[in-house]
Amino acid sequence: MNNLELIVEQVRTGFEEKHEVREVALKRSRQLIRMCAKSIRAMHRSEWESAREQLAAARDAATELTNDSRAFADIYHAGYTQDSLKEYVEAALTYALMQGEELPDPATLNVEFNTWINGLAEAATEMRRRILDILRHGHSDEAERLLDVMNEIYSQLVTLDFTDSITGGLRRRTDTVRAVLERTRGDVTNSFRQAQLEAALAQFEARMGTMTD
Repeated sequence: MNNLELIVEQVRTGFEEKHEVREVALKRSRQLIRMCAKSIRAMHRSEWESAREQLAAARDAATELTNDSRAFADIYHAGYTQDSLKEYVEAALTYALMQGEELPDPATLNVEFNTWINGLAEAATEMRRRILDILRHGHSDEAERLLDVMNEIYSQLVTLDFTDSITGGLRRRTDTVRAVLERTRGDVTNSFRQAQLEAALAQFEARMGTMTD
């Protein structure tokens, strides 16, 4: 029993270190989520410089969060840590998809496979908002491209038939992507038909004008 106090003090020191890491991780997780939300909002407004700045800040915050929390596996794999890293993945992939760039892979973003793939699923749903913003100004090839992007992502997601304990709940997000994709496909189809109708009416009016002259 002579060493009891010494052992308890060692335990106390370990707990204090872990508590501090946890508190910092919680704070950085919240900050990271805000940065990613701001970046995605800027993307939808086509404010690309602002989006890049917020994304760069998010990358630094994600790096700090990962480096600090990996010393404690339960903190690193905690929901608040991985959820914030997923938001970072979503922002990074949304930017790449909108810009037509190559996607940064899990190693590049320094995240786990399940965090990356769930971030991809959420990035796919962001394409719907972008497509609808485009369609408000009329049908375009860009809307078609982004719809193809959504379809390709969904086609890949359904091939990952693993339990949620491995994928981190991917099945539910895949179902969400499917539902969003179906609605968006209908919106794009209606927009295309409207564009065809308007073009046909314009041609008809032009012919009528010629006959009148």
